[in-house]
Amino acid sequence: MAGEIAIVLSDDCELRALNRRWRGLDRATDVLSFPYEDVGPAAGRSPARRRRVSGDLVISLDRVAEQAVRFRVSRGEELARLVVHGTLHLAGLDHHRAGERRHMWAQEDQALRAARAHARKLNVALASRTRAGAATGSVPPPRRPPRSAVRDRAGAASATGRRRSR
Repeated sequence: MAGEIAIVLSDDCELRALNRRWRGLDRATDVLSFPYEDVGPAAGRSPARRRRVSGDLVISLDRVAEQAVRFRVSRGEELARLVVHGTLHLAGLDHHRAGERRHMWAQEDQALRAARAHARKLNVALASRTRAGAATGSVPPPRRPPRSAVRDRAGAASATGRRRSR
């Protein structure tokens, strides 16, 4: 599937406002997906019939930093996961039911394995952004979890639904 995806990196305040406006939920979230065209049963189009995956992703860098610490991964890995997660939503996947969740997580894991080298590049970019902000006092210094840390298998609740970790 080809298409166009715009990614906006923002903060909790902006995602809370967007979440309130578009979903009626007055809380911050990690990623919001806005498809350019409707997909799903209500639109009469199944995800399998879509040829293009196009839309906007809005990601909270506040959530990226917090969830990276919580799940003991780098910020680049967490940002990559949220991009993949949001893109899967644009493709019409969801995680409301157990079967949907298993399928979406399998797709997420497959995409993240394929994009592992790109996630490392995100680590470098985010680290340099953080160092530049730390020099001006606008961004907290980086907190990197130990390399040997493994994500919590129990999962954690997030605004994107029940989320299992790696």
